[in-house]
Amino acid sequence: MGEGAWIAPLAGGALIGAAAALMMGLHGRIAGISGVLGGILTGDRALWRGLFVGGLVAGGLLMSQLMPSAFPSESSRSMAALIVAGLAVGVGTRMGNGCTSGHGVCGIARGSRRSIVATVTFIATGALTVWVVGALGGHV
Repeated sequence: MGEGAWIAPLAGGALIGAAAALMMGLHGRIAGISGVLGGILTGDRALWRGLFVGGLVAGGLLMSQLMPSAFPSESSRSMAALIVAGLAVGVGTRMGNGCTSGHGVCGIARGSRRSIVATVTFIATGALTVWVVGALGGHV
């Protein structure tokens, strides 16, 4: 890592933490993306939900213009594989009552044992998946 390469990740982490704290402080809500988006998909059209998701999309679009090299435009995966992977993540977040942002950022910050177990499970399952795919000759 080059000199000063730690600044962007540190700033990003601080912004995520600040956003999570603001969401809890101002709305009494956990800044878990799957829960926010899930609420929209199940009919809760509260303005804050739309602004939250819109901000995620707008931030991604803005950064793709400011730092295009951070957003590779090609994938070695087929569109079908990407759709299946996205659906699997969605099902998993429903089964686990949250995603990495809800459990990993907000839950751990609140000292939730359930969130700590969930986050360890996410990480272990991801590592195991990478190992299995690599052992079978695939690439991740």
